[in-house]
Amino acid sequence: MKILIVKLGAIGDIVHTLPALAAIRSAIPDADISWAVEKRSAEILRGNTMINRLIEVDTRSLRGRKVVEGLLRGIRIQLRDLRRFKFDIALDFQGLLKSAAITKLSGAKIRFGFDKGSTREPASRIFLNRSAEIPAHTHVIRKNLVLAEHALGIAVPQDHFEFPMVTGTEHKLESARIIDATGPNFAILNPAGGWVTKLWHAEKYGRLADMLWEEYGMTSLIATGPGESGLSDTVINNSRSGKAFVVQPSLKGFYELARAARVYVGGDTGPTHLAIAAGAPIVGIFGPTEWWRNGSPVSADICVERVDIGCRTDCHRRTCTNWICTDISVETVFRAVRTRLGKI
Repeated sequence: MKILIVKLGAIGDIVHTLPALAAIRSAIPDADISWAVEKRSAEILRGNTMINRLIEVDTRSLRGRKVVEGLLRGIRIQLRDLRRFKFDIALDFQGLLKSAAITKLSGAKIRFGFDKGSTREPASRIFLNRSAEIPAHTHVIRKNLVLAEHALGIAVPQDHFEFPMVTGTEHKLESARIIDATGPNFAILNPAGGWVTKLWHAEKYGRLADMLWEEYGMTSLIATGPGESGLSDTVINNSRSGKAFVVQPSLKGFYELARAARVYVGGDTGPTHLAIAAGAPIVGIFGPTEWWRNGSPVSADICVERVDIGCRTDCHRRTCTNWICTDISVETVFRAVRTRLGKI
């Protein structure tokens, strides 16, 4: 069977789809599996032995093409050889017009996606001919597994999810060099996030780093990416212990680093989901998005969130004039860290 998975990005979205990939490969070991992904997110999937081929696309170049015909034409030009793989079935795990258009252009006779109430762009279903009904309040990992289950008629896990990640020697060495420089007793703190409304105040990460050092003798690695130096500088400037260190590993280097971390603290962002996949003990700080949907599926992991305000229901705001959902004290987050460390 020739299967096309369409999950374009971002990093967290791809991580959330890895358990579905593992379930498909386990149930249909001889399947020929392709994965359509954004070029900017493809690195996390390169070298994955569960995937026969990566099909990379750049949909940023298609921005502004709101007319369906224009979108189709742009994708067709990029993926002019897509039909030669003769897919039997295409699975749209993204729920967008552009992802569904790729399933249509693949030539697959069976094109599965989510039901109308579970997709981000309901109009995308014009390109699909089958759908999986998703129960309300379903974690995104389980949502993807339900799609695989319905589309392929396979058994899928209900817990203890597998995140097939492939790293190389260079990524292990990258992590080892960081640990050699900072010590093996460390936490990873990630002050960044895609939306400003998801951010816990960077200066509080600095004070949290001091508390981790004072109570546990634990150094803090402040993990940031390109263009996030302002956040990491704020963290360092608000840490008095001198035991917080800025690191900028590659994605797969970060994954290897997270595998060795005593604890990880961060918001709803790609590195957090990578840390979950790596098996790091997690304390998530969630504001406008839901832990039940995007957070860790590990019962021992902890979410710190404001449950005393009424404006978070179905919020998902990227900007806000009443931005209080991440106004959480350092003491509250540290108590959650202490609790999570006590469960190890």
